[in-house]
Formats: sequence, structure tokens, C-alpha cells
Amino acid sequence: MSIKLGRAGRRVRRHLGQVVRRAHPASAAGKIFLGIILAALLAGGAGAGEAFEMPRPGRVWSFPRDHGAHPEYKTEWWYYVGHLKAASGESFGYQLTFFRVALRKIRKPGPQARSAWSLHTVYFAHLALTDAARRTFSFREKSGRGALNLSGAAAGTLKVWINDWQAELVEDEFRLSAQDGGLGLDLVLKPIKPPALHGEGGYSRKSEKSDAASYYYSLPRLDTRGNITVDGRQLPVTGESWMDHEFFSRTLAPNLSGWDWFSLQLAGGWEVMLYLLRQKDGSVDPASSGTLIDPQGRARHLNLGDFTVRPTGAWTSPHTRTKYPAGWEIIIPGAGYRLTLTPTLADQEIRSQAPAKVTYWEGQVKIEGVKNGVPVAGLGYAELTGYAGGLGARF
Repeated sequence: MSIKLGRAGRRVRRHLGQVVRRAHPASAAGKIFLGIILAALLAGGAGAGEAFEMPRPGRVWSFPRDHGAHPEYKTEWWYYVGHLKAASGESFGYQLTFFRVALRKIRKPGPQARSAWSLHTVYFAHLALTDAARRTFSFREKSGRGALNLSGAAAGTLKVWINDWQAELVEDEFRLSAQDGGLGLDLVLKPIKPPALHGEGGYSRKSEKSDAASYYYSLPRLDTRGNITVDGRQLPVTGESWMDHEFFSRTLAPNLSGWDWFSLQLAGGWEVMLYLLRQKDGSVDPASSGTLIDPQGRARHLNLGDFTVRPTGAWTSPHTRTKYPAGWEIIIPGAGYRLTLTPTLADQEIRSQAPAKVTYWEGQVKIEGVKNGVPVAGLGYAELTGYAGGLGARF
């Protein structure tokens, strides 16, 4: 989630940064000022990527180092979704995403960088759980700033946290933890496959007409175990997850209104990632693409012409009156796939409040179809952004 920072935003940052340094971050005043700062910056002006590095083709990746933070880029997120089953037979979908947004780049560890109150990075996180049996969708969010060790992201290895919410790599396992008001999870994820690099060796273009791009990879299948908390009930669960990690400095290209993104985990050990970049005139940007991952973990890039995505229905949110696609037919002729995606629950709309203040649909989908005429099934996630109004500088 990217934020542009113009002159007005920079002035607000400097002024309120001084005030926040005088307020205890756990106090109501500290939270209010954080909200004001983020709201001002989210509405900020031009100048994306000030002093920050830009993704370029040819990156040499190194894991586990690259699971960690990349503060030389303005925006970064660590994204986990998965499909869980309890011993009772109940099934669930989950999302836990951590976002890092730099307000300025720290070039060297000078006195300002060392200040415990220094306002240079903000973090926020989204937690959601889809309860298919009870037909309910629950969402929580958390935000913080990178000060006093209350929020942060380590470089060199994965550790990102906001207070007691965190994602951390311990040896070869990812550990996720987040609890809030009777909803939560405590999961251990072990990769089954190596990282799949999207685009051109992990360089993922986000516009045909501009240099908007990101570094982007996925861990497309992770064995998952642990516990979830639903309405105060703690349930042991097992299942499979998907991880995305993306970092960049350029905001969404000005001709785009949003995107439709899909992660599919199919029977037989295959996975698919697809994204459609929607232009403001209703067409699809030619930079839209995808990745097909075989059972051995080998990734094959898919250009827009290699697949089709056709909505099969629609759903209108009773909360925001936003109309979203609901159900899709996906065809990948070169792989023999003809798939039908159906949301396990219609209402999986995330309505983030201040400071992020963004609305999007992020939900679990059931997959049925054929591969070269043979029935195939699976589970996945879909993300639909920009339908609830323009994203402006938020992405």
C-alpha cells in the first residue's frame, strides 16, 4: 500500500512529528496524532518515491535474507492467506497482512535516525477470518509507528510486528500471531516449495505506460498448523497457506483504478497467481500477468494473452453499496485449465477505518473445473481493489 507525500504532507509530518514525540505512543493522544498524520499523508500530493530506490530488472535474490524488510524502498507488505480445518470439521479462511510505509528514507544512522521518537515509518496490519459454517466474516486492524520498538520490521530476516501482532521467521518456519477482541490466530507455516519469482525474475511490472513496478515473489504453498480464536473459542487447526511479499516505491499508475488479484491452490500440487490491472476507462492494462507453478515449484510467467478471466456474477455490499464481481471463470489454455471460482461467502469486504481508510474485497474462493478434461478442485483467495472509489495515492 503506497502513499504519496507532497509539500503539504511533508509540512504536516514535520509539525505533527514534533507533537507526537511529546505524546506517549500508548496514550489516546498518541493514537489520535498518529491517525492525523497518516490521514494527512494518505491524502498527500505528488512526489512518489522521493529519494527511494526503484525496482529494476536483474535483482539477485537471497533467501532467507529477502524475506526481511527493504527500507530502501518506500512501501512493502507481507501477506498471508490460507485455508484451515478444525477437528470438528469446521473450515475457515484467514488473512493476515503487515504493511510498512516509509515517510522518509534514512540514509545513515545519524542522531535523528537514532532518536527513539523519530517519525520515519508507519506500519499497519489487517486480520480477517471467514467462517464458512457460520457464514460470518470478521475483521480487525492495527496501526503503529516505528518508534520505541512498538512497531517495526527487521532487515536480513523476517520479523515484522505491531505491538503483539507479528510475523517472524524462526529457522525454516513462519510464525504468525495476532489476537484482538475474541478473534485471532497463532499459526506455524512451513514452506513446501521454494519462492516463486513473478514477472521477470521477480521484477513485476504494474503498468504498460509507466515505470511502476515492484519486486514480487510468493511462497505458494505452506503446511500450516496452530490455533485460531473465533468468538472467543480456541480451535486447533491444520491446513495450507500462501505468502506474498512485495516491495516498491512508485504508486499506482495514474491511468489505473485498481486491480483484481487471484491466488489459486489446485489439486495435484499446482498453483496459479493472476492479476488484472483495471484502467479507468474499463479496459485491462496489458502489463497484467500471472504465474503458473508446477508441483516441483518451477514458475512459468503468464502474459495477459495466456489467460482469460470472466466475471460470472456480482455482489453489492450492504455496508458501502459498492458493487463487486462475485464469481469468475478462468481459462489458461496452455495449461489445460478451465476453472470456476465461487466465493465461500459473499460478504468478505474489508472496511478499514482511520488511519488507512480503504475499502476492498478480500475473500476465500472455492475452485472447481477441469484440467485437460479431467476434474480438478482447489481453494484460493481473490482481492478486489478500487471498486469502492478511487484509490488515489493509497496504493
